[in-house]
Amino acid sequence: MNPTTAPAPTASAVSARNLIKTYGTGDTEVHALKNVSIDFAVGAFTAIMGPSGSGKSTLMHTLAGLDTVDSGEIVVGNQTITGMSDNQLTKLRRQRIGFIFQSFNLVPTLTAHQNIVLPLELAGTRPDEAWLKEIVGILGLGDRLSHKPHQLSGGQQQRVAVARALLTRPDVVFADEPTGALDSATGAEVLSLLRRSAREMGQTIIMVTHDPNAASYADRVVLLDDGALHGELLDPTPQTVLNALSQLGVA
Repeated sequence: MNPTTAPAPTASAVSARNLIKTYGTGDTEVHALKNVSIDFAVGAFTAIMGPSGSGKSTLMHTLAGLDTVDSGEIVVGNQTITGMSDNQLTKLRRQRIGFIFQSFNLVPTLTAHQNIVLPLELAGTRPDEAWLKEIVGILGLGDRLSHKPHQLSGGQQQRVAVARALLTRPDVVFADEPTGALDSATGAEVLSLLRRSAREMGQTIIMVTHDPNAASYADRVVLLDDGALHGELLDPTPQTVLNALSQLGVA
């Protein structure tokens, strides 16, 4: 495989240098990340891919401050998050990081509107109503804001999750298999929305996925295997992603 080398970004939403992460000891020791250094440009949509156990979820969790590294440095925006306390990380995630999960993670007793603004309420701040209206309009949720999750389709629930992630204008949105629980048509809709949020709103998206078709919506695909980087693809297509994964032994 001869993946394209991306030019160094002029500005990074997230940067990582020499990340090392190990789980277990002795015979059970697993090197989840092996000296990983990577940058994610502002306004770019990046997919992280690799075989099961390659370290892609570990990389996402450490970049988002959900897990720690043994050594190395992670910078989100202009803040170094490695070494932060739990309280500092919680505050940073509320203010500067958005999350989109495969399982939506909506509160079932709250309306769509209440779910969208929940992170801001937890942080003790009020939403920018003009920005909220713009996001809701882009995502086509205007007539669903009073509905509770059980009254929404899977695609509508994921759109609520996307709106919630974008509302705080975070430095970066992490998407963990965001279409894994959706049918192909609804998944394509959500992926198109993520791509639009990057291209039209300048949002930085970092997505973990196992699906070559989902990865093809990204600007760049980063390949991991056995805890180490194994190149990247620019302007990916499902076929080029499949070809690259086949070189990593992924069927």
